[in-house]
Parts: sequence; C-alpha cells; structure tokens
Amino acid sequence: MAKNHHTASAMKITDYRIVLASNSPRRKELLTGIDLEYQVTVLPDIDESFPCDLPHEEVAEYLARKKASAYLGTLKEEELLITADTVVLLNGLILGKPVDREEAHRMLRMLSGARHRVITGVCFTSLQKTHSFSDTAWVTFGHLTDEEIGYYLDRYNPMDKAGAYGVQEWIGYVGVEQIEGSYFNVMGLPICKLYRELKQF
Repeated sequence: MAKNHHTASAMKITDYRIVLASNSPRRKELLTGIDLEYQVTVLPDIDESFPCDLPHEEVAEYLARKKASAYLGTLKEEELLITADTVVLLNGLILGKPVDREEAHRMLRMLSGARHRVITGVCFTSLQKTHSFSDTAWVTFGHLTDEEIGYYLDRYNPMDKAGAYGVQEWIGYVGVEQIEGSYFNVMGLPICKLYRELKQF
C-alpha cells in the first residue's frame, strides 16, 4: 500500500521571498508560527512621525506604509517586504513606546482598570504593488497596583512596546481581563488576517 509522504517544507503561500522589516521578537515568532520562510532586514533611524491631524485609527497603517517607503531602494524584484506598526489608543490618546521607566509606569497607571484599543497596521510591498490593512482589538485591564506595575517594570523590558506592556508577558497574564478581537494583534501582528491577505496579494 502506498504511503502518503509529507514534505518538511512550509506550505507555499506566495511566490515572493519574504523580507520582514522588524526586529520585534513577537512578530518573528508569529511569522514563524505559520511556517513562513523569511529573512529579517532592518534599516536604522526610520522616521516614525505622522501628521497631527491624521485620525488616530489610521496612524498604525500610515506608519506601516511609511516604513515600507524607506525600504523601496533596497527591494529586489522577487522580494515582498512586510512592515508593521502597532498603536495603543486610550481615551483619544496614542500611547507609544515609553522613553523611560517613569513614562512606562504612567502609561500602565492609565491602562489600569480601563478598556483600550490596540491597532496594528501591516503593509505588503513589492516592486510592482503595495497593499496595506489594519486590525483592531479591544483590551480590558483589571486594576493594577503600583506594586504590581513596579514588579513588571523591574523584571521585564516594555520600553520597546506600545503602551508599555506585552500581553504575552506576566502583566498580560495577571492584568488582562478580556480581549475582543485577535490576541495576536495585541502581540503585534494580526497573523490570521495577514495569512489570508498574503494569499491574495
């Protein structure tokens, strides 16, 4: 009887060679999780400013596209670049990456006991075309004490994370009461939506 032979290679969902323009370990983990073969290329000092009158819901996707434009000169014919940006929105404010421990503590005090939005924008770029999209999740935090916030800041490094927290870390385990939307989006990449969009690109 003939046996089914399963190849060890990943399911091929695109003819492009994927380039991830991010040093984020969460985004690398999520792309690896769908068995996508990719390489990482990161340019230093990319401008992440945005127009002050841009609606906050559009900032993440705008920044993902802006990051992509910085790589156009390095992109090869067969490559597809993935760029992304995540923003945390609370009561009309954008909480970006904290510049120091004091700001991180202040952000987490603001998020304590509150419901906020996490929006991740993603951009696919080849030499032929560009496609971008975003995904939104609502996150509800329970009340966090100053002691709990200090414990988290002492033992983890949230300075590279929007809103000063990683949902996959200790503070997510003990603080996040509810997520409406994609958990992976809160981590930094809406991986299910990315997979489906990538198949259509």
